[in-house]
Amino acid sequence: MSITTVGVVGAGTMGNGIAQACAVCGIQVVMVDINDAAVLRGLGTVAGSLDRLIKKDKMTPAEKDAALARIKGSTNYEDLKAAQLVIEAATENEALKLKILGQLDALLPAETVIATNTSSISITKLAAATQRADRFIGMHFFNPVPMMALVEIIRGLQTSDATHDAVAALAKTLGKTPITVKNAPGFVVNRILVPMINEAFFVLAEGLASAEDIDAGMKLGCNQPIGPLALADMVGLDVCLAVMNVYFNEFADSKYRPAPLLKEYVAAGWLGRKSGRGVYRY
Repeated sequence: MSITTVGVVGAGTMGNGIAQACAVCGIQVVMVDINDAAVLRGLGTVAGSLDRLIKKDKMTPAEKDAALARIKGSTNYEDLKAAQLVIEAATENEALKLKILGQLDALLPAETVIATNTSSISITKLAAATQRADRFIGMHFFNPVPMMALVEIIRGLQTSDATHDAVAALAKTLGKTPITVKNAPGFVVNRILVPMINEAFFVLAEGLASAEDIDAGMKLGCNQPIGPLALADMVGLDVCLAVMNVYFNEFADSKYRPAPLLKEYVAAGWLGRKSGRGVYRY
């Protein structure tokens, strides 16, 4: 299957990043969100990101203009019909994703592949909400999408080989390195990463060290480019909590219990960079 047009549902951080990655590589994109303001914010974010590439001499103004011209912003799901692949990139909320996927399944041509950018929810379960489970797959990008090389390709129980191969090929076209993962809560990277972040919150709550020293310890002692608490702020503490809740519910294992301090921060609205305050102030 040749993928020349990609639909993206969601113009937020992940959605506009996916749109940019596709457009820069010559793929037409239809990026849909619930209102014009959200779409315009997403397009503005892409434009700003491309401007930074120009300043670093990694892109020319003409290449920026060409990439932006490949992205069509819309509030109308009907515009997604032109895509061979539609990627759902809504917030990490199972009920919302199921609603969106049901709408897409009812609207899109039967041959269109639907992918989800979920970071933790069962691909098999999401696929079952559609009538095209064999043409449903997980395509998990990492933030910031234009810079991060990895894409997890997650097969649900019903995903066909043709669907897997087409999506893996697209990831390579985007300059990414795909890894194939079986369906399980959190898949591979977040299964390891988010419990580490959660444990950092336990360590912080116990007063073993300051947030700065916890992050410095992991950066200097484990050669991580960013400490777990600063990373949590970047990801969003609400997202980290949502993922831990998925693990706790799915595995029924106390080792995945969310740290009380993480829950407290989210309850306070301290969600990280996007809210101006998380573990750190921004």
